[in-house]
This record gives sequence, structure tokens and C-alpha cells, in this order.
Amino acid sequence: MGSGLDFGWLLTGWRALVEGAGMTLWLTACSTVLGLAISVLGAAARRGRIGWLKTAVGVYVEAIRNTPFIVQLFFIYFGLPSLGVNLNPVVVAIVAMTLNVGAYATEIVASGLAAVAVGQREAAEALGLKPRQVFVKVVLPQAMAVIFPALASQVVITMLDSAVVSQISVRELTMRANLIQSQTFRPFETFLIAAAIYLALSIALRRVLNRIAARYLGPGLT
Repeated sequence: MGSGLDFGWLLTGWRALVEGAGMTLWLTACSTVLGLAISVLGAAARRGRIGWLKTAVGVYVEAIRNTPFIVQLFFIYFGLPSLGVNLNPVVVAIVAMTLNVGAYATEIVASGLAAVAVGQREAAEALGLKPRQVFVKVVLPQAMAVIFPALASQVVITMLDSAVVSQISVRELTMRANLIQSQTFRPFETFLIAAAIYLALSIALRRVLNRIAARYLGPGLT
């Protein structure tokens, strides 16, 4: 191995990196959609009147937010099989990432719901809308507009944190890069390219989210 930089391995290794980036985006997309669904339900439950449900959501949020992601991942991947629950590594990754997004986003969504003026709810109810309609059509859209920047940042963080799932042999970007460097003995060049890809993905993902927000929540969010 020479002392100079050598990116010749890209001629054969680029496809693996592209496939790894694709897996990273797939994991991010799945966990984001599922996690946001959990967060909306969780935030609504925390603002509801069912005591045991509020407590259960609170325990879930605190348990996820106060334990390392890698420990949660290992618990699902290595711990659950002892109970007879065997899951594919990709499924484990999605489950662990979804639980994380759900917990962190629950707090974000809850803060957005709290920011919506009570008068908005009262006006909607005065028009004859049912409580569920008030929440879905009036309160939630306004809350999402308020919390979009925080949610967008959480999605990007989730994508970057997906590198941890390489520890259970999920062939996402970091795992692919590690395999390449073990074959080429070019760790500096390999992980430099991997870092550049993560940076490009982060920028692109944020722009996509901004466009979605501009279309559905208003142009002022871009």
C-alpha cells in the first residue's frame, strides 16, 4: 500500500456504496413514516384524559430517550431471540429506528400541539366539527407548521444514526464502506468518500423535506 491517496478502488467499489446509500435512505424513510405516525398518536395520548395511556406513553418516551440507541438495537437483535422472537436484521433496524423516531418526535409534536391557541379549537368546535376532526383538520396542521424545522432535523439525525445498524450486519452505507476498506486497505479514502456521501444525503434530504413543507404547510418554511 502506497503512502499517497488512491481512489482507484472507486472504479469497482462505487456500486456497493450506492447500494449502501440506498439502504440507508430506505431505513430512514420507513422509520420516519412509522415513527411520525407513532409520535402523532403518542402526543395526542399525552394530551388526552386516559391516565394509564398517558403514563404508558411517558414511560416509552423516557425509556427510549434515556438509553443508548445501540443498546436498544442489541436488545432487539440479540435479546428477543432468547424469547423465541427472531427478526431479520433489516427488520430489527427499522423497528429500533422507528422506536427512536417515535419517542423523540412525540415530544416535538406535543410541543407543537401545545403551541396551537385554544381559540383555534374552540372556533372549530363552534362550527360543529367533532373532536377528531378538530384535531386532524385544525390543530395538527398548525402544529406541524410550527415544529417542522425540529422534525426535519430529527429525520436527518435519524439517517445519520442509521450507521449504527452496521453493527448487526445491515448492509447500509457504513457497512459497505467498512467492507471496502477491509478489502482495499484504504480506510482514509473509503471513509472520506462515505462521509461525503452522508453529507450529500443530509443536504438533499433537508431540501426534499423543505419542498414538502412548502407545498403542504406553506412557503414560509423553506
